[in-house]
Amino acid sequence: MSLPPSAAGIAAGYAFTGPALDLGALLWNGSCLPEAQVRIPLPMLNRHGLVAGATGTGKTKTLQLIAEQLSAQGVPVLLADIKGDLSGISVPGTSNAKVASRSAEVGQEWAGSGFPAEFYALGGLGHGIPLRATITSFGPLLLSKVLRLNQTQEQSLGLVFHYADRKGLELVDLKDLRSVVAFLTSDEGRSELKDIGGLSTATAGVILRSLTAFEAQGMSDFFGEPEFDTAGFLRTADDGRGIVSVLELPAVQDKPQLFSTFLMWLLADLFHDLPEVGDADRPKLVFFFDEAHLLFDDASEAFLDAITRTVRLIRSKGVGVFFVTQTPKDVPGDVLAQLGNRVQHALRAFTPDDQKSLKATVRTFPDSAYDLEELLTGLGTGEAVVTVLDENGAPTPVAATRLRAPESLMGPVDGAALDRAVKESALYGRYAQAVDRESAYEKLAARAAEDVVPAERPAGREETGEPRRGEGGEDRSVVEQVVGSQMFRSLARSVGTQIGREITRSLFGTARRRR
Repeated sequence: MSLPPSAAGIAAGYAFTGPALDLGALLWNGSCLPEAQVRIPLPMLNRHGLVAGATGTGKTKTLQLIAEQLSAQGVPVLLADIKGDLSGISVPGTSNAKVASRSAEVGQEWAGSGFPAEFYALGGLGHGIPLRATITSFGPLLLSKVLRLNQTQEQSLGLVFHYADRKGLELVDLKDLRSVVAFLTSDEGRSELKDIGGLSTATAGVILRSLTAFEAQGMSDFFGEPEFDTAGFLRTADDGRGIVSVLELPAVQDKPQLFSTFLMWLLADLFHDLPEVGDADRPKLVFFFDEAHLLFDDASEAFLDAITRTVRLIRSKGVGVFFVTQTPKDVPGDVLAQLGNRVQHALRAFTPDDQKSLKATVRTFPDSAYDLEELLTGLGTGEAVVTVLDENGAPTPVAATRLRAPESLMGPVDGAALDRAVKESALYGRYAQAVDRESAYEKLAARAAEDVVPAERPAGREETGEPRRGEGGEDRSVVEQVVGSQMFRSLARSVGTQIGREITRSLFGTARRRR
């Protein structure tokens, strides 16, 4: 069957010769044309993308469809599962009338198939291997976002991190950070930051109250050790398929700032550790960032700048990032400009604001043979407007597409099966049990206790042989005593147990260090 000339021109833009993902079949004048397949070249998946559309239009199934095909071609995937319905990717789907009809319409040879999957949960809340980060590695910018600090408070928190890094005080969990903030506003510690701006009592009070409120909401579980090594997301199964890492988030979906910021930490940590690879024949990982608008809401200029630079630079490390949200206007323009692959589901236009959003979305697409304003409001569930980068990196023609059906289960697996899968994982034993080792809180508390000098102790030198405060014109603070002590030097040399002074901070202020 020959295609209409306009449809044939669009189809020619998707006739790639190399490996590609099959999204679906072209829609033209109300008809589905299975001989005109709409595809994404596999090497272009690290050029990032956007999956957008109103609630209920099929975004989640689009994620599942893309993740399945990436896994099948040996590419690991990280999915944020906000609603808890992506765990079904691990088991074969079952055919029914709707699946049979859809696969026939789009020319898909559908066969139920499950894909290798690992399940994770932030701090172990919910079903999944616990994901934790230390406060030190999370960094001041991301933590300020979680705590909803303003710019001045964010900068002050940065000074606290700088001081802790310089003095070798490990910020592992919330109590470590709280103890360092309290010390820096105490009589003894107040002068420590005087030369670099100081920490006001009022700002410290805001930070401490925010930390207390955050901890009272049960958030302390997310920070601690063992810290997750994000290299675990880059694995393949024994049969060569990429492992799909599903981050189960239903238990924290009422804390959107937390999970969106934690996802950004995962991405930043990958950015730190991965080497440059340039343009590879396939991505090392494709990262799906759901509810992306939450990341950008109320974000500081420094935070937005860090996101933009991370997204721009991580492409050369072989990582593709897909932002998932309702409309393109949820994503800042500088970030949106870097998203070369677009899958736009239907939009609603019931209000003046909806109409404005619709027009703004249409302007983000290349010139098209379609009336996009009319098309975007008339798409059905599981249909989308697509434009991607071709094998030469040029935008493909805009294509209205009826998407394929996922081959795995389109719904969640039951909790008992999920728990079994988690406990059978090779990573479970490494991360299941939280560890609370000696860090800033314990060190400051111990040294403060030792700093109480009995009245009958002779003047001159302490029993340790170290000078007392004031001797030789030098004041030794508690932290300086800690850093100078033999015990601290010994601990700092312990490979794999101390961060010590070997910390540098990158775009987000996250710690870059050896695992």
